[in-house]
Formats: sequence, C-alpha cells, structure tokens
Amino acid sequence: MGLLDFLRGSGASVPSRARQERVLTSSLPVGAAAGSADSFQTGGTWTSFGIGSPSRSGVKVSERTTMALPAVMQALRILTGVFAMVPMHYVRRDGKGIHRLEEDPLYKLMNERPNDVQSQYDFREILLGDILMTGNFYAYVSRDALMRPSVLTRLDPLGVQDLQSFDRQTGQQMFYDATLPDGSSGRFASRDIWHVRGMSRNGLQGLNPISFMKEAFGESIATAAYVQSYWRNNAQPPVILTSDKKIDGDVRQQIKDDWKNRFSGVDNAGEPAVLGNGLKADYMRVSNKDGQLVETRTMQVLDIARAWGVPPHLLFELSKATFGNIEQQSLEFVIYHLGPHFSRVSSKAAHAFAASGCTFIHDPSDLVKGGFLDRAQGIAALRNGGVMSTDEGRAEFNLNPVGGDAGGEIWRPINMGISGQPNPDPATGN
Repeated sequence: MGLLDFLRGSGASVPSRARQERVLTSSLPVGAAAGSADSFQTGGTWTSFGIGSPSRSGVKVSERTTMALPAVMQALRILTGVFAMVPMHYVRRDGKGIHRLEEDPLYKLMNERPNDVQSQYDFREILLGDILMTGNFYAYVSRDALMRPSVLTRLDPLGVQDLQSFDRQTGQQMFYDATLPDGSSGRFASRDIWHVRGMSRNGLQGLNPISFMKEAFGESIATAAYVQSYWRNNAQPPVILTSDKKIDGDVRQQIKDDWKNRFSGVDNAGEPAVLGNGLKADYMRVSNKDGQLVETRTMQVLDIARAWGVPPHLLFELSKATFGNIEQQSLEFVIYHLGPHFSRVSSKAAHAFAASGCTFIHDPSDLVKGGFLDRAQGIAALRNGGVMSTDEGRAEFNLNPVGGDAGGEIWRPINMGISGQPNPDPATGN
C-alpha cells in the first residue's frame, strides 16, 4: 500500500485493524427499513425511474411522474437555474476584509471546471437538483499529487449508502458505500465523498421531499390523470343504458362492450347511436365547475410552490399576484428561498475543502440589482461618497475601465474629513 493510497483513504487502503475496531452502522434509525417513508433514509429503489410508491390517491409517485407536473418542472428549473447562475467565491477573511483567492485551485474548481464533462453551471444545477429531488448530493473527490481536490464527479444519489461510526473521543465519522461511474464499488471515507445534505432530521441524511410529500404530489398526478381521461373520452360524461325489457347478463355485457367500442374515445366523437330493443341512453350529469376542478388545480400548484419553497408568481400562478414591487419580490426570493441553499452548499464546501481562515461565499448581487435608474443612482452615491472608484462603478455595467488615476481614484467629499483632524486646504492639499 502506497502513501498516497493511505492518505486518500479509499476502501481498499483502510488498515485491517481499523476495520476490526471501527463499528459502522447505517444512518437509518434502528428497525427502519430502507426507503421507508417513516424513516430518515432518502433514496431507495422506489424513487428511480419507472418505479413508484403508491399514494392514497391510487397513483404511483416517482421522480418521473412528479417531474411530469408542469409546476414541479418549473419549480426545479427556476431554483436550480438561478442557483447555478450565482458564483461561489473562495475567499480569505482577515482584519482588512474579504479577499478573493482567484488563483487558488479551489476557486477554479468551484467556478470554472469541476470536471472534464460538466461546466460549472451544469454541475451546480444538478447539485441543487439532487438535493431537491432526493435530499442528498454526492460527488467523488479526485485529488492531485499534493492531495488537493482537483475533480468533482457527481454520483447517483440512489447508489450511495451512508454509514456512521462513533468514538467517544473523536465523535461521529461518516463512511459511504458507493458505486462509481466506472461500475466499481467500495467503502470510502468522508474525505473522498463530498456529501451535501438537504433539510435533515438526524444531521446525517437529507429528507427526500418526494417521499415525505408523496400524498400531495399524488393528488396532483391523480387530478392530471382525470383530466387526461376526460378529454380522451371526448369530454363525454358516463352513460347509463336502460330498457323496459329483461336482458340477460351475457347480453348486457355484450351491449356494454359494443357501446364502448363504438362511442368511447376521441376517434368516435360525433358518431350517431342507433339503439334497439327499447334501449335508452341517459347521461349522468358531471360538472367540473361544480366540482371546482380549476380551483383544485390552482391549490395544487400552491402546494407544489410550498413544497419547493418557490413564490407562486414564479410558477406563473398569478391569480392573486400583485405587481407593486418586483424588486422586493426578487429580494425575498434570494433571501428566503435561495439563501438557505447558498448557505448549505458554501458551508459544506468550506467544511470539506477550505484552508484555515478561508471559506466559500455566494455572491447573489446580480439578482438584486433592480432597474437601471435605481442602479445608476446607487452607484453614483457610492462614487460620490468615496466608497468605489469610477472603474469599479463602470464594472457594474460591464463597461471597459477608464484606467489610470482617473479610473482608480477614490473621491472624498470636500465637506468631509477624518475625525479629530483638520480638513486639508483645497488649494494646497495640506
């Protein structure tokens, strides 16, 4: 076993003594089954494509059926897309402020090239998508010769099993049984797997939103299925065929099958019915208006908005929307809806990768810039107040710098000075 293998801590490099002494347990509560909706375990085979968990509405709820709902797709698109737009800077904090470490490999890893396949936008989009859909994001951490993180490879959340160990002196430690993209499997230490959890009840695994809100999603899926069935049958209400004559059971079944074949479905719309043997067709009165179908579907969109933490107007549910202050609504979206995701990812990145005195921070300033006039007035106030230079103000509008002293000078208003010192003479500067 080589030194680098030992430092990487792969499953094959763990000393046998450590394996014998360390007791690994699943992060599931005792007695809980994998994939159980009552446990804190996320994932499970039921959430994969083509497999669903039945809800009380009678439909199966899976990732595929859930994403077929337009409101869910839009919620994921707006959250993951906007999240991916925001840069995550690697910075050092000291007594003089915050300094971006743009030449550090960690900065480039998070903001330029996480791996050879995905751009930073793709990587961040799927990062938050995994958290929203399964509760957990996993990435395998490849390291360079100096043991610095160099590549992050996303792992299938359903192919990773969390394990924990506890020592009275060192506390909890996490291990992961994971299947890598090349098909190999192994047990990896936490330094080899970057795990970002969603909302959690045990601090070890994130809660699976689809599993825990299965009934709410099932209602929406069942309603959509009803509407599809209604239109597939040419919006025809159920019919009852009656007759004064006695009809044997076999004949009744034959009449029923013949009616369905002739008059059910869109292709048979408008076909005239010719009835014999005293048969009469009575249509059952079905009113979607009385059943408040439109109101039901509206409330289901609101439920989805609550489930993902998205303002309803961003899901195009505008029935009660007001347009008094779009800037304030955008600010609330950044603070209350995206803010927790920013903090969750940046704090986990700092916990896993950052050096002492350094951290990761998101910069969502582009999301709250407001209108052009408001931005121009704000930058002018900062420029005149001596907070920023001309070139820094021009950069806010993506304009080329002026350069030289004219672009880099910081103004100080003539009627202001340093506390306790006399103002300089404007003529001499002394």
